[in-house]
Amino acid sequence: MEIIVFLNKIYLMLQQASLYGFVRTILIIVLVWYAFKILTRLFAPLLMRYMSNKVQQKFEGQFGRQQQQSAQQNQKEGETVIDKIPNRNTTSNSKVGEYIDYEDVD
Repeated sequence: MEIIVFLNKIYLMLQQASLYGFVRTILIIVLVWYAFKILTRLFAPLLMRYMSNKVQQKFEGQFGRQQQQSAQQNQKEGETVIDKIPNRNTTSNSKVGEYIDYEDVD
């Protein structure tokens, strides 16, 4: 009989402890969630600025900004620079015929 009473007391203690533990766990989860939201609002701008600087450095490295700056420094003021020379190997098709310039008469 004493064993049944002892087991009954343990069962009641486990029920109370589990309810307390459940409520405590829920409170911890809610507090962690709000702390995460507050920290995100504080550190998100810093993180975004850091990431944008990294992307900017990557693009500058890919497009050779240093070469463009050195070319601009070697260039005199008012000087015209041609980066691309057009292809002069264009041949006309002689089978098309002769082009005649004409005007429309009203």
